[in-house]
Amino acid sequence: MSFDIIVIGSGPGGYPAAIRASQLGMKVAVVEKESLGGICLNWGCIPTKALLKSAQVFNYINHASDYGIEVKSAKADFGSMVKRSRGVADGMSKGINFLFKKNKITVLEGHGKLVRGKKVEVEDKDGKKTMHEAKHIILATGGRARALPNFPIDDKKIIEYRKAMSLEKQPKKMVVMGAGAIGVEFAYFYNSIGTEVTVVEFMEQGLVPREDKDVSKELTKVFKKQGITTLANTAVETIDTKGKGCKVIAKNRKTGKETVIECDVVLSAVGVAPNLENVGLETLGIQTEKGLVKVDEYYNTNVPGIYAIGDIVAGPALAHVATAEAIICVEKIAGEHVEPIDYNNIPGCTYCAPEVASVGYTEAAAKEAGYELKVGKFPFSASGKASAGGVKEGFVKLIFDAKYGELLGAHMIGSNVTEMIAEIVAIRKLETTGHELIKTVHPHPTMSEAVMEAAAAAYGEVIHL
Repeated sequence: MSFDIIVIGSGPGGYPAAIRASQLGMKVAVVEKESLGGICLNWGCIPTKALLKSAQVFNYINHASDYGIEVKSAKADFGSMVKRSRGVADGMSKGINFLFKKNKITVLEGHGKLVRGKKVEVEDKDGKKTMHEAKHIILATGGRARALPNFPIDDKKIIEYRKAMSLEKQPKKMVVMGAGAIGVEFAYFYNSIGTEVTVVEFMEQGLVPREDKDVSKELTKVFKKQGITTLANTAVETIDTKGKGCKVIAKNRKTGKETVIECDVVLSAVGVAPNLENVGLETLGIQTEKGLVKVDEYYNTNVPGIYAIGDIVAGPALAHVATAEAIICVEKIAGEHVEPIDYNNIPGCTYCAPEVASVGYTEAAAKEAGYELKVGKFPFSASGKASAGGVKEGFVKLIFDAKYGELLGAHMIGSNVTEMIAEIVAIRKLETTGHELIKTVHPHPTMSEAVMEAAAAAYGEVIHL
């Protein structure tokens, strides 16, 4: 069959690319070998948040007395939590199928591979191969859990995030390797329902090592209070899986001190690897750099008519980044006026409790870039809404350029901050200054007032501190 655009992959990069192309009048096909929606909808963003919501509800019930409510007892039903999560994912995948039908997008089930002449070979699960051609082909094959060479994932003793959200039985003890978003989210979930959790992070900063140091310190303090052990600046030396469970030996990179941890299962959460095997890059001579497809600012590869977006190109491996890249790529193909993405204004969110959200420079990075800074910090302990809600942990931290008042970065930890960060992204896009932010009236009482208060703190005008 012949199309204007064929998209290989239907994740948060692939399916928006297909829908936007259809909206712009193109004949579109999507190649998908698993479930529509890709990892994000089926095994990542959405089902993990369903599990985290279950943990949050369980925590609320266990602390009901803090709110003047007496509950006799509550028990976490791990199987039911997993079942609910899978149901949410299935519903979202069906939603993508509806959108494809609505937009008259052809779904080609199977593994897609580039061949010469702007063609895609699709091999279905029975081994049957069909050939399709298009004027433009977009690679959106996404990523998977990266495995460390010494610790191969067997999905029994050493697992990745897919297995972590579909285990048959709740483990009593778990070690999490890696303290990025995936690692801390699962650490929070399993700890909340009674699993003994130890997080091992190679980087010196510890939890969420790419975030501002103040955020990492706050999350470490809260996790310790929740009963989660964090081993920062620590490398996993060996994992013995011969017995009934696992025996993990971890060594502190600074002191050399070894820690032996007995557990039922080890969750490997050490990053994402791009899915680039057997997609035909070598056949067409598509250039790669550091294991990723090399593209320009509009996602053109070095081969005309072939594009790449999402986790397989340089940039943050985030669903909303893939979606933004998809739309820009397709609109550029259609001849629309588009602007390249500002990758320094991409928000990052982590959905443990308390939540973490950030955008732009950390304080250390801003100093390293040569800026003279004004930094404002407002703790939620001083927020009326946070006190009323019983969620006083965390803060909002804003970093301004002292010379021009530009908002260089924002770092938040607390309840619902993943919803609050969008205000900062818009402010930075509109080049709003610190003084303008201070004069922007925020509703009271809200968690978002902390944004205004943090800006005021940076300029010595804060009222409630």
